[in-house]
Amino acid sequence: MAIETLTLGGGCFWCLEAALQELRGVESAVSGYAGGDTQNPDYSQICTGSTGHAEVVQLRFDNDVVNVRMLLQLFFMIHDPTTLDRQGADVGSQYRSVIFYHTGSQKKEAEKIIREYQAEKIWSAPIVTQVLPVPHFYPAEEYHQDYYRNNSMQGYCQAVISPKLAKLRRQYRSLLKS
Repeated sequence: MAIETLTLGGGCFWCLEAALQELRGVESAVSGYAGGDTQNPDYSQICTGSTGHAEVVQLRFDNDVVNVRMLLQLFFMIHDPTTLDRQGADVGSQYRSVIFYHTGSQKKEAEKIIREYQAEKIWSAPIVTQVLPVPHFYPAEEYHQDYYRNNSMQGYCQAVISPKLAKLRRQYRSLLKS
C-alpha cells in the first residue's frame, strides 16, 4: 500500500467529497478549509470570503489503486477550472479552483495535466486552477462531512451534486467502489 494525501478545492466541498469518496482506493475524503490566514475558521467565517480559505476536500488514497493523475482528471471533470472564485451560483474566493499538493511529484503532475488540458483546449477559457503547497488543513464541522450521503434529497444535492455523480458513474464506472 502506498497511502498519500492530496487536498483539492473546486467549489463547494460537498460536490468533490461526494464524487471522490466513491473511487476505489480513496480511503477518506474529509471536507474542510485550507489556504487562509484565520486559525480554526468555522463555516460562517469561511462564507464571508474574508479568511482567505478555500472549501477543500482532503483525500487519503492508495496510490497503488488510484493514482494522482486519475484523481486530478476526475477533479477537473467534476468542476469548472476556468472560473475565478466561482463555481456555478457559488461565488467567492472560498470557491476557487486549487490543488494543494503534498509532495513534489503531485506538484509536477498537477502542472503537467494543466499544461496538457490547456494545449488540448478542452475549455474555451484558460484554466485558473492554483497549484500550491498544502497549508494547514482544518476539517469542516461534522454536519459537512458526508453531506450528500446524509442529505441526498436536499434541493442543492439534487440540483448540483446528483448530476455530477451521474456523470462520474457513467464515465468512470470501472473506477468506482462496488
